[in-house]
Amino acid sequence: MQDVMDIIKNVERVYESNTSFQVLKDFERVLDQLDVYVYDNWLDGELASGPHIGRHWVTCRFFWPLEKMPDPMGGKRLLDYDCKVGYVKTSMLKPRKIRTPDDIRPGTKKGKLDKEPIWIVEIKMPKKLIADIWTGYEEKFDFDGEAQAENAEQPADTTAADAGGAAAPAPAAPAGGDAAGGGAEAVI
Repeated sequence: MQDVMDIIKNVERVYESNTSFQVLKDFERVLDQLDVYVYDNWLDGELASGPHIGRHWVTCRFFWPLEKMPDPMGGKRLLDYDCKVGYVKTSMLKPRKIRTPDDIRPGTKKGKLDKEPIWIVEIKMPKKLIADIWTGYEEKFDFDGEAQAENAEQPADTTAADAGGAAAPAPAAPAGGDAAGGGAEAVI
């Protein structure tokens, strides 16, 4: 059974630790790169506990309201990448909003605690997968976070010398035009 206070303490722990926060961001990046968020309700999950960092694994638990269970096909997608996924139907204790005197716990000024049914999904992800996704992400972006050009543009007038020192011929002019390229272009 989950408690709202446990979830709040876990979130505070994550924000206080740069390592936990970075690992959680990397965990999230893997879920995004594997297209788990395409499946129904996966985007609506909230962190319940974690990340718990082990020697070879990182484990996080997320929760959803009972009526918004995440699509199991998203979890099945993770299984293809050696992740371990478990689903548990449980409940969470939430304080009731105080509207009448009956909503107050006896002897306190706090609201009564209600059990709300939820789904907990525990994902145990190999550290190697997180490192592999991070390496691909690092190659795609430079240090400023800007995307690098996939194909660098080269001027059309350049000539390349081969091993014998002779220059390769310049590219041919487009059909129907002059050498300067001022003719009509064909549209495909």
